[in-house]
Amino acid sequence: MSSFCHWEEDTLVLNILGRPRAKKTVIGKVIGKQLEIYVAEMPVRGRATAHLVRFLAEEFQVPESSITVVFGVYNVNKQLRIAAPKRLPSVIPPPG
Repeated sequence: MSSFCHWEEDTLVLNILGRPRAKKTVIGKVIGKQLEIYVAEMPVRGRATAHLVRFLAEEFQVPESSITVVFGVYNVNKQLRIAAPKRLPSVIPPPG
């Protein structure tokens, strides 16, 4: 089990270090207990988090409604829950 994420049945719990104001939105590397994600949006009134959720919905092939921000809407430190992801980026270990 990786320290930046874990599975609760079919739900992926992911700890993220958001990096707003990036040139493009991409998944970075694991830093300690967080997955770094660069976000091409300004950190104003939750816009960067909303952009991050849209990006992750595409990456994991789930509707945006399947992603819950547990904490960190207005902070670079976030925890997200992704219900039943259909695709996993290479940095994410499969369940089990």
